[in-house]
Amino acid sequence: MNSVKFQAIISLILLWFSGSIAIAQTSADDAVRIARAEYRGGGDWYNDASSLTNLIRYVNANLPAGISQTYDDVALGSRDIFNYPFLFLTGHGNITLNRAEQSNLRKYLDSGGFLYIDDDYGLDPFIRPLLQDLFPDAELVNLPFTHPIYHQAYKFDQGLPKVHEHDGKPPQGLGLFRNGRLVVFYTYESNLADGWADQDVHNLPQSVREQALRMGANILMYTLTSAPLIN
Repeated sequence: MNSVKFQAIISLILLWFSGSIAIAQTSADDAVRIARAEYRGGGDWYNDASSLTNLIRYVNANLPAGISQTYDDVALGSRDIFNYPFLFLTGHGNITLNRAEQSNLRKYLDSGGFLYIDDDYGLDPFIRPLLQDLFPDAELVNLPFTHPIYHQAYKFDQGLPKVHEHDGKPPQGLGLFRNGRLVVFYTYESNLADGWADQDVHNLPQSVREQALRMGANILMYTLTSAPLIN
């Protein structure tokens, strides 16, 4: 293990052990593990299984991240979500949470966890009310292009890349803050995760896939290395 990677891993461990979220690690390589959110309601939380795998591979190849090559699927109502600093949620359709699941997710986010949501087209009508129910006193807001999430390893001075046209609207990066900390990042009309998937799944140009992977790398690195406060 080179010194840069070792220092990055130590930084991640110190950051997360200072809060309430533990980092799930593999005994083989001491790597940080991340997870994909499994939810009820009929939506296809499991779609594009290659997306997160390819993002992890890209980040590890290009940045000193030290992330496990495999991710876990974890139910939002499970206490296991507290083992992961980063949860990824996507899909095309309905998502529902009962009170116990809401309470579990709320506690996870308030304890230092981070949820990244990518609308794969069709999730938006369900995710916005869900977030409103989760935190009635918090507003989902457009993040300015100057926000650090757009300026990690890669610069996105104009915000999110447009991966799929969908309804032809401009892509939006929306954030939900708790006590000054970004706890949810929601990408709408961008569909980054389709750009992470294997090339033969959506037949996207390599230039589009590269931009999607770079933005995904920014999101992941922002989550794992920052303790952000809203200005």
